[in-house]
Amino acid sequence: MTTTAALTRRPALLSGALIRCFIAVIGSSVAFYLPLSVVPLFAEQSGSHGDAGLATVALLLACVACEMVTPRLMARLGYRWALAIGLTLLGLPTLVLTAGHSTTAILAVSVLRGAGFAISAVATNAIGAMLIPAERRAEGLALAGVMSGLPGLIALPAGVWVATHSGFTPVFVAATIAPLLALLAIPGPPRRHAAAAREEGVAAALTNPGLVRPALIFAASTAAVGVLVTFLPLAVTGSRTWVVAAALLVQPAAATATRWIAGRLGDRYGSVRLLTPGLILSGAGMAALALTGIPAAVLGGALLFGMGFGILQNATLALMYARAPRGGEGAVSAIWNAAYDLGMAAGALGAGLVVGAIGYPLAFLLTAAVLLPALTLARRER
Repeated sequence: MTTTAALTRRPALLSGALIRCFIAVIGSSVAFYLPLSVVPLFAEQSGSHGDAGLATVALLLACVACEMVTPRLMARLGYRWALAIGLTLLGLPTLVLTAGHSTTAILAVSVLRGAGFAISAVATNAIGAMLIPAERRAEGLALAGVMSGLPGLIALPAGVWVATHSGFTPVFVAATIAPLLALLAIPGPPRRHAAAAREEGVAAALTNPGLVRPALIFAASTAAVGVLVTFLPLAVTGSRTWVVAAALLVQPAAATATRWIAGRLGDRYGSVRLLTPGLILSGAGMAALALTGIPAAVLGGALLFGMGFGILQNATLALMYARAPRGGEGAVSAIWNAAYDLGMAAGALGAGLVVGAIGYPLAFLLTAAVLLPALTLARRER
């Protein structure tokens, strides 16, 4: 009876403002993921494997740089203006890629898109954390993850398929339109946070070990994502290109499903207990991807990695929001998103530097090994 009464008193998870925030999340996610694995293929036409990785690195380093200043931007302009700027920068520059594929143009567009995605992601994450009831934080963050993960589930493999069968232009046009349509959701989020004036910024938050350790654990897993989305389309070629599209569908699907499960378990048992299983699954998945000539191994590796990554996404973010002071949502969002993008950039850059010498299979194995030190941090969290 007591348990039933407690459940009935749980606050409602969804509100009109949160739903409109999710619309902006979906638009920005489509724009980000649709060309994510297509741009490296596009860049390869005008350069080498290193150029393919450099495009991803430029995108993600721009993300990191802008994520660090977005909390201050939101405090000065308000959430609505910051989100509008982010969605516009994410969409409009993509049209440039329909006119040519010079390395300079690709890198310039990647930088602008990275800035736009950074602002959009930090703003929507902070808004969502503010609108989600504290009693249902992990579950609410899991739902937000589903809203961003489902577009990735569809857009990431769809981008590769469309580019292969219809060319690059339709991909870039769609990636332009999606975030501009999401501008219609701008009136939904609040203009400002009541505690924005007390926002200490990212620098102060980085002195808190309770926030930094989960971010480092998450960054280790996102490095593997950078390797997967950048080099799997290049590692599996010929008659087995369908395997790449399938793997890029399986990985975000598994991540989305397990992120929701992790949210429910995190509210009940504590998110910290999920860190080690997430890392183990992620490492096993990356190791399996090294068998690039075996479709079942590639798909199984994408499944395992997606499961582990989804767990780590929700567990690390829930831990960081739980430990942040009121008004610190923007800083937490910035740090977590920076860990996401910096990790991806490091993975893509590192693999790009060695893949020519050691080959794709060993690059995937090396990526799996990078996850091992994060287990030490996970044990310290427990």
